[in-house]
Amino acid sequence: MSPRIVFLGSPDFAVPCLEDLAKDYNIVGVVTQPDRPFGRGQKLAPSAVKDAALALGLPVYQPESLRSLEAFAKLSSWQPDLMIVVAYGQILSEAVLNIPSIACLNVHASLLPRWRGAAPIQAAIEAGDSKTGVTIMQVVPKLDAGPIISQREVPIRPGTFADELSQQLAYLGAKTLLETLPAYLDGRLKAVPQDESKVSYAHMLKKSQSKLDFKERAEQIVRKVHAYHPWPGTFFEHKGLRIKVLDAHVHDTFGAVPGLHYVVNGLPAVGTAECLLVMDKLQPAGKKPMSGEDFLRGQRDWLETD
Repeated sequence: MSPRIVFLGSPDFAVPCLEDLAKDYNIVGVVTQPDRPFGRGQKLAPSAVKDAALALGLPVYQPESLRSLEAFAKLSSWQPDLMIVVAYGQILSEAVLNIPSIACLNVHASLLPRWRGAAPIQAAIEAGDSKTGVTIMQVVPKLDAGPIISQREVPIRPGTFADELSQQLAYLGAKTLLETLPAYLDGRLKAVPQDESKVSYAHMLKKSQSKLDFKERAEQIVRKVHAYHPWPGTFFEHKGLRIKVLDAHVHDTFGAVPGLHYVVNGLPAVGTAECLLVMDKLQPAGKKPMSGEDFLRGQRDWLETD
């Protein structure tokens, strides 16, 4: 008999897991974040998981918090055997974790114990990791600290953007979850505690991290450009104009002055603590994304001091 499953998730990353689970398992309810204001008009918009759940004909519940008596009663009324959490956005209380008769499992976008926390994909790219992956684990009240049931890894190719890697890991997470569940449910897979000596944290990203610091090394800045795409993005200021950096690469050179402007092979570049940061694609405020060459055509004062 198929276990009764309550699924908890919110962003695009969680959708493949929900859709794949719905093909083979009995999902009795979906919990996701409330509709939030979105875009310039700030109209309320549903989460990606809500859209997917409604398309599948599944019941949806959207509490502000799972710590209320109402939320506890709602989850309990579904009588789940399993709860499966994929980027839901809240730490679950012990009381909630005790609701399912078997366990509460989580699909996390890193090779735990590396990069516990809210932004593991961005952290892996920014740190220059050569690989990452997904972890299926049992959920405990402490952040991403539960014992590991299974993992799958993938290489991080140079130049990979966070949204590209997120999509890749979303599908890998769904595949791994569906491969893991049968063996876990019949006792062939046992959860193994994490090595606490190897823990690192991927803290939630903030808009305040967007501004580039040209006193850092060019290699580190390029990683940040890729890690923060599409949100929170990266930018610098030129003549009072905010300019988003959408793609960039390192140009080896010696003697570059941090913050000073250069031109390399027809592209705008900026000196850093080490090497030049060459910007391949930019977006000045109020304009569409453009190539570095097109940007220079409109910035004839590029080589002048700000």
